Amino acid sequence: MHKFVKISVLLQLIGIQALIKIAEGAGVKVLTVATDENHGFERFMRSAKIYGIDVEVLGKTAVWAGGDMNFPGGGQKINLLKEKLNEIAETSSPETIVLFTDSYDVLFLAGVEEIVKRFQAFPNTRVLFSAEQFCWPDAKLAGLYPKIEVSSPYLNSGGFIGYLTQLQAILNFKTVSDKEDDQLYYTKIYLDKSLRETLKISLDHNSAIFQNLNGALSDVQLKTNTTETYPYIENVVTKQRPLIVHGNGPSKLTLNHFGNYLAKAWSAAEGCTLCNEKRVILKDDLPTVMVAVFIEQATPFLKEFLEQVLTTDYPKEKIHLLLRNNVEYHETEVDEFFQTHSKYYATAKRIKPDDFIAESEARNIAKDRCVNSACDYLFSIDSLSRLEANTLRYLLSSGYDVVAPMLVRPGHAWSNFWGAINSAGFYARSADYMDIVYRVVKGIWNVPFITNCYLVKMSALRTSNAKAVTYTKDGLDSDMAFCASLRDLGIFMHVSNEMDFGHLVNPETYDISRTHPDMYQLFDNKMEWTTRYLHEDYLSSFDEKKKPNMPCPDVYWFPLMSKQFCVEWIDIMEAFGQWSDGSNSDKRLESGYEAVPTRDIHMSQVGLDRHWLHILKEFVRPLQEMVFTGYYHNPPVSVMNFVVRYRPDEQPSLRPHHDSSTYTINLALNTPNVDYEGGGCRFIRYNCSVRDTKRGWLLMHPGRLTHYHEGLLVTKGTRYIMVSFVDP
Repeated sequence: MHKFVKISVLLQLIGIQALIKIAEGAGVKVLTVATDENHGFERFMRSAKIYGIDVEVLGKTAVWAGGDMNFPGGGQKINLLKEKLNEIAETSSPETIVLFTDSYDVLFLAGVEEIVKRFQAFPNTRVLFSAEQFCWPDAKLAGLYPKIEVSSPYLNSGGFIGYLTQLQAILNFKTVSDKEDDQLYYTKIYLDKSLRETLKISLDHNSAIFQNLNGALSDVQLKTNTTETYPYIENVVTKQRPLIVHGNGPSKLTLNHFGNYLAKAWSAAEGCTLCNEKRVILKDDLPTVMVAVFIEQATPFLKEFLEQVLTTDYPKEKIHLLLRNNVEYHETEVDEFFQTHSKYYATAKRIKPDDFIAESEARNIAKDRCVNSACDYLFSIDSLSRLEANTLRYLLSSGYDVVAPMLVRPGHAWSNFWGAINSAGFYARSADYMDIVYRVVKGIWNVPFITNCYLVKMSALRTSNAKAVTYTKDGLDSDMAFCASLRDLGIFMHVSNEMDFGHLVNPETYDISRTHPDMYQLFDNKMEWTTRYLHEDYLSSFDEKKKPNMPCPDVYWFPLMSKQFCVEWIDIMEAFGQWSDGSNSDKRLESGYEAVPTRDIHMSQVGLDRHWLHILKEFVRPLQEMVFTGYYHNPPVSVMNFVVRYRPDEQPSLRPHHDSSTYTINLALNTPNVDYEGGGCRFIRYNCSVRDTKRGWLLMHPGRLTHYHEGLLVTKGTRYIMVSFVDP
């Protein structure tokens, strides 16, 4: 039988007179197919709820047999829909309007009333399919389409709306197997001119209702900073504001990005409404968490990182600790931590450098150990992450299955997430990346890649499909492999910038061949450096209620550097070991002559000159300006920055002299009557001596003219001081 005759018979059977006008009181049915309640489905159903759309889900109890939708397939959707429409026809008007959409990669952007209104505005149309820019799955059919100049000329089956009569005719036209392609089925019906005209099938070329994103990303703009309450999308080519958006094909990540804002998920006035909807309250019976710690590279300030792990605000009896160290340099420190603290956790396991386990395998061990136990969550932390103590509790209460706290290198845009990825799966910058990083917008954002620190709900990885989640994939590092497998399975990843959770340290210049390499991290990891090395009482010197400590006329004493700074500073000098001989001849100086020689090491010799000059600028200069009123010189200039060593059998003292400086600073690096006896500084004009110096305290005094001084005799032990002649 000819196709046209067959369709005509079907139309007569269901009442062709109903085609003439819309029956009064005919309802609207909204249908979708979903055999898996995944993250995409949850997002779809939320958008329906937001706009008051009652969606009936087909196939909820079925096993998907329609193939991989990255390839031709999906005939099962036709069969499920056909069965449902035939059921509806038994009790509903032929003029019932049916709206069908895919679910996992679709968002509603308006209510049914507005969608139907726009549909009914299409002239001579009883069925309206969405349209796209690619003729898929059979590009050879492109030449059979009507010749019209539009940006989206080809049928897409991810969304359509029509009257029950015509849709029944289309779906009952012929049988199709579950594995055949649904879009090809509808396309062939549309390309039959007789069927197209008889059934009055049209395509939504201008995206008045349906916006397919694949191929149209440059045409579609997300509008967030508008006078309207909620963000929306606009097709700037057709000047339409679509009511349903479909992330077909490879555009799903763009839909994920749009989904952060659309369907009233976020607004400038209300912030992240979706975040508030998902948030949960932690109960007294807290979930069990595996904290998996990974030290994969030499890491600045590892001691502080391990202390952070220890002080996480969460009961240790609820934590299973897995500690993986792959850096031999850190092994002593890590082992000491584990031996001291592992007994306080529910369980504890170590993976050592000499286990010779690859990073990807170690991460898979942590994941599998958690999946196959009573563990509720996996909290993965890399040693580059520096977290606030409450981060874990916050992430648990967020309500998201996979979520990372946003961590950024201070002063940079380098973070632990990517806003987008390119076609090769590598980093790309999303339009809102900088706004998220600098917290111009705040919320919890669906992103394609997270690293360094994240929480994973184990129930999301215990499904049959999620067993494919892995950190091992050819050509990719472990984190990229993990995120790629999550994306492939439709498991959404998120990053939160709702709070300041901490930051990332920068390991790029960390040189473990140096003595105390952390000391050299002032510029790349200033926050850690300052916390460890600046004196805890430094800021107290600026208290307006306190008078500066002045042991001699115009000689001031300030706490400047910490005990650990002093210890490490001395270690660096002694490890270098090339102390000058204390003679007037000094090849390190441009003149080659030192008028008042000491046994010393210059900062330029140990690679710390730039660091010390920064200390002078950032920490010493404000003290100088406070006490030597009216003298301002920024930055301070000092060409002589050196550590002096006094010993009874080497150089025990220093003869009276003037310094070639505007002012001089003298930092005590160790403690009198503990590390040495004797020593100190005598200001001859005032007959005033400072003997009982304090480790980490800075002595500051004028240089050239008034403060003629001498270094007092060291009678026992070794005295170390750090000296600078500032503004010579």
